[in-house]
Amino acid sequence: MADSEGTTPTTSTPNSIRIVEVGPRDGLQNERVRLNPAERIRLIERLVDAGVREVEVGSFVHPRWIPQMAGTDEVLRGLHRQEGVAYWALVPNRRGLDNALEAGAEHVAVFVSSSETHNRRNLNRSIDESIENVREVVSDARQEGLTVRGYISTVFGCPWEGDIDFDRVLDIARELFAMGVAEISFGDTTGMGTPYQVRDGMTRALDAFGPERVALHLHDTRGLAVANALLAVEAGVTTLDASIGGMGGCPYAAGASGNVGTEDLVHLLHATGRNTGIRLEDLLGISRSLEDEHGATLRSRYHAYSRAGHS
Repeated sequence: MADSEGTTPTTSTPNSIRIVEVGPRDGLQNERVRLNPAERIRLIERLVDAGVREVEVGSFVHPRWIPQMAGTDEVLRGLHRQEGVAYWALVPNRRGLDNALEAGAEHVAVFVSSSETHNRRNLNRSIDESIENVREVVSDARQEGLTVRGYISTVFGCPWEGDIDFDRVLDIARELFAMGVAEISFGDTTGMGTPYQVRDGMTRALDAFGPERVALHLHDTRGLAVANALLAVEAGVTTLDASIGGMGGCPYAAGASGNVGTEDLVHLLHATGRNTGIRLEDLLGISRSLEDEHGATLRSRYHAYSRAGHS
C-alpha cells in the first residue's frame, strides 16, 4: 500500500508511465498563436531533449480547416530524428496518408468519435462512414510498414449528446484493433469525465485489450484531469497523452479547454513514485519560451506555480 504521504505506488500499479506528448499537434491546433515549421521543429526537438520519447508532430489536414498545422510536411522532413523516439502524425484520409508518406512518416494516427454529433461536426460524416475511411487508411498504412495509433473521441461524454454508452466505445475500439491499429487512445475530448467514471471505463478497456494497447487522452476543462489520470494509472493504465503547457482543446467543441499539461502529469507521476524519463525542469523552460516568445496561452497549473516564483 502507499505510505502516509502517498509517495509510493501500490504494488498493483505500474511504476513506469509512458507519456505521449501531443502539444505540437493537438495543443497548437486550437491556439491563436501560430508557430512556423522551423519554430515547431525547435519545440519538438526541445521536448525530445527533455526526455519525451513519443511526440505528435502535426497533422496532415488541409490548412484551410486548421491553419496552425500548415507545413507539417516541412516539420517532418526538417526534424533531426533521434533513435528510439516515435514521431506521430495525424492523417484524416488517404490523401493525408500520402502526404505523410512523402514526408517520411513512420508513425501515423487515425481518429473517430464515439458521438455521432461530434463526429459529424468534426469530420462531416457519420461514425460508420468514418470507420470505413479509417479502414482504408489503416490498411494502406500497414502495407507501407507504418505503425498506426487510433483515437476515439468523447468517450466519457459529449457536449451535444451527454453521456456516451461505453459499450459503443469498446465496440469501436474492437473494430479499430481488427483493422490492425496497434494502440487506441481513449479521449475525454471535452473534459467531461469524472474520476470514478474514468477509472471504471479504463478498467473495462484494460480488461478487454490489455495495458500495452490502451492509452488515455485527458482534457482539463473542469479541473479534474489530474485526478482522472491518477485513478486511471491506479487502475493499470500505463500510457497517458499530455500537452506542454496544457495547450489545446477541440476546435469543434466550444468550451473544450486545453489538454492536461505535461508538466502537471509529470509532477503527479513523479510525486507518486512513478517514472516517466522526462525532466520536469526542462519542460518548464519550454513552457516559458512558448509563453514569452510566442504568446501562447498556457493552462498548466505547475507552470503557473513555477512562474509565480516557486520551485
